[in-house]
Amino acid sequence: MRAAFFDLDKTVIAKASIAAFGRPFYRGGLINRRLVVRAVVSQVIYLHLGASEEKLARVRESMLALTKGWDRDRIREIVREALEETVEPIIYAEALDLIEAHRANGDKVYLVSASPEEIVEPLAEHLGVDGAIATRAVVDEAGRYAGEVDFYAYGPFKAEAIRELAEREGLDLAASSAYSDSYTDLPMLEVVGHPVAVNPDRVLAKTARERGWDVVEFTKPVRLRDRVSVPTLSPAAAIVAASASVAAAGVVLVWRLSRRPGVRLAAPAPR
Repeated sequence: MRAAFFDLDKTVIAKASIAAFGRPFYRGGLINRRLVVRAVVSQVIYLHLGASEEKLARVRESMLALTKGWDRDRIREIVREALEETVEPIIYAEALDLIEAHRANGDKVYLVSASPEEIVEPLAEHLGVDGAIATRAVVDEAGRYAGEVDFYAYGPFKAEAIRELAEREGLDLAASSAYSDSYTDLPMLEVVGHPVAVNPDRVLAKTARERGWDVVEFTKPVRLRDRVSVPTLSPAAAIVAASASVAAAGVVLVWRLSRRPGVRLAAPAPR
């Protein structure tokens, strides 16, 4: 069975997910205005300069110090309540097209992100994908963050987690795809047969050109509810329109992957 692995920040959504939840965390009484401003500044730097091992390490250490003592269940509650207002408006339409196309083609779909699982897993459920690989924090007996990391979904650790998932689920990684914007995700891209650079940083763009990988640009953030809500159509017409949209995205995916030498795509099973 094939799978598609999507990085989250700047690949599925147009912002850094942790920074995007700054305001909901502020309203929930977890952080102050100064930290909200810091999150915005970090977001601007990330968008324009990209990720690096040093930057991500600083973000991780800051987040560990900041979140120590936070109640995990409270975080999950805030994230789920804020998903529609915070994340939905910044989901790339092109990413949704590919996710729908992979699912229509019978592929498993997973989000893979260094962001905390309390953010990534609700978003994965919201998008209707099959699962997520994300950073896990150590939680004490009271359900509060202990200021340590149990699993950091970064760089080679992402690739390791994907291999373990593939072994459990019987996934064919050589026939699978991965999408990311950052050179720090090279291990994840290298572990599959069909890597795709999405809005790549300078280093990843250079690597993709040298290795003949596909390079795509996602530019159209869209609300998920705007894609699934068609109030002017009858129920039957809405089903037809949705099916046509998925089919069209599937054609794009098949065309894109079929350009690779030696790639053979299995036809979806009849329904």
